[in-house]
Amino acid sequence: QVQLVESGGDLVQAGDSLRLSCVASGRTFSPVAMGWFRQAPGKEREFVASMRWSGGTTYYSDSVRGRFAISRALPRAPARNTVYLQMNNLKFEDTAVYFCAAQTVGADQYNYWGQGTSVTVAS
Repeated sequence: QVQLVESGGDLVQAGDSLRLSCVASGRTFSPVAMGWFRQAPGKEREFVASMRWSGGTTYYSDSVRGRFAISRALPRAPARNTVYLQMNNLKFEDTAVYFCAAQTVGADQYNYWGQGTSVTVAS
């Protein structure tokens, strides 16, 4: 069983930066990929960014490419099961609840989700 816990959400001003963290716990955590998604009020959940756990290839939605960066803690670090989302030059339209997700071996889609952390960008 895998548990994902997000943190770092806050109320910020447009143009500010924020870093979200997602800590994964489980007996043996070695996912295929980790991702960040978001859901704005009244809208469907949408993809933000993802990272292949092995190799580190990253993917971004067009709306955040160049402003957001997904990364992971170093494999030998104490917090090695942590994924980050660095968000720069935040815009009002980035306001949403951000969710961390994991795709484990054998799954054809993200099969573990966190509870979300709220980001509000004041214009």
